[in-house]
Amino acid sequence: MVANEIGGPAPHGSATPMVELRAVSKKFALRHASATGRTLVVLESISFDVAEGALVSLLGPSGCGKTTLLRIVAGLVQPSGGEVLVNGMPVRAPRRDLCMVFQNFGLLPWRTVLDNVVFPLELDNRPRREREEITHTYLGMVGLKGFERHYPHELSGGMQQRVGIARALTRRPSVLLMDEPFAALDAQTRETLQEDFLGVWKQLKTTVIFVTHSIDEALVMSDRIMVFSTGPGRLHRAIETPIHDRLERDIRADPEFGHFGHEIRQMLKRDPIK
Repeated sequence: MVANEIGGPAPHGSATPMVELRAVSKKFALRHASATGRTLVVLESISFDVAEGALVSLLGPSGCGKTTLLRIVAGLVQPSGGEVLVNGMPVRAPRRDLCMVFQNFGLLPWRTVLDNVVFPLELDNRPRREREEITHTYLGMVGLKGFERHYPHELSGGMQQRVGIARALTRRPSVLLMDEPFAALDAQTRETLQEDFLGVWKQLKTTVIFVTHSIDEALVMSDRIMVFSTGPGRLHRAIETPIHDRLERDIRADPEFGHFGHEIRQMLKRDPIK
């Protein structure tokens, strides 16, 4: 396992980064009466790059600012300092090429699966035939062919999250941002979705930033793991995932998987997250 210098670029050869974070900080004004004029620093000077086509995880405890950072990359929240570049262009507002998948699915209950997935393309004013062809393609890709006319309440949690993933992919985003998308699912469904999503990612070669609390999930999913600390949120370590053939087999059964998971846990104990 290789722990990279904090703030260094992603070591993916000479490829131009798809995402660049440059000294990104975020603080919020505290609004209750006893804290008037005070601020809460959530993120402090976060810098790293994500290469095109890479899948990078943000790993850390609750409160370390992972979701806030994801929202800053998406243009939903403005940083207090620093900047984010995607494809070399500063992110200052939401963009069509930056799509998010949320933990709570975020489906419209009165719309069918098909109509939920097609919704972003409706907002883009794409022709009806074109948007339905695109929608059917991605529903098939995430394993939901035949469920187009079902409503969200008729689906399991895992199937609902597949709808959310298909909806985000319809725009073929430059960057897919995933905020603990599998955290609410049972263990077996979570593992199945991890594997299925990796298959989709391999096929589409989409750049992904993936938030998780799970060391095992980070090892399964990631090319690179960004480990965060709290108080305020800082980049603690940048780790190159040591298991490079994770798409070809069940790496959870590999003794190296347990070894490297243990090594990361021990690393955090030696240099604890505060």
